[in-house]
Amino acid sequence: MNDAHLHLLVNHFPIIGTIFGFGILLAGIILKNTTLKNTAYIIFIVTAIFGFLSIYTAEGAEEIVEDMPNIGPQIIHEHEEIADKLALLLYVLGAVSIIGLYLNFKNHAKAKIVSVVALIISIAGVVIAQQVGTSGGEIRHTEIRTSPLENKSLEK
Repeated sequence: MNDAHLHLLVNHFPIIGTIFGFGILLAGIILKNTTLKNTAYIIFIVTAIFGFLSIYTAEGAEEIVEDMPNIGPQIIHEHEEIADKLALLLYVLGAVSIIGLYLNFKNHAKAKIVSVVALIISIAGVVIAQQVGTSGGEIRHTEIRTSPLENKSLEK
């Protein structure tokens, strides 16, 4: 198993986890259900860990695929830039989630505020995660690239 394979194994959870965590947290806020909120927080913490693993395996994956046909440094760089933003956001969301768990277990009055902060961060996370997933998919799946020029420029 090489770094590209490892990267593919871990890179989907930050995207999927952010989406599911957002939905579960939103349901927890609407239903005023602490168990749902705590579940979302745990998902966000695990998502942050997988975000770290995705970034950690990315360099090795890049070295393996950068010289393959129809893959150029520009498309990899674009994916890397967006992925770095998502990773940073997931680290913040993971930290906020740890605080949210703690405050929920203590029945602290500020727990509601933290859940709203986590929800706002997760909304941004869902948007960026979609961009990361699309840009990552475009690396190997030329059929989803939006610009035919990108496809032609990489064929050289």
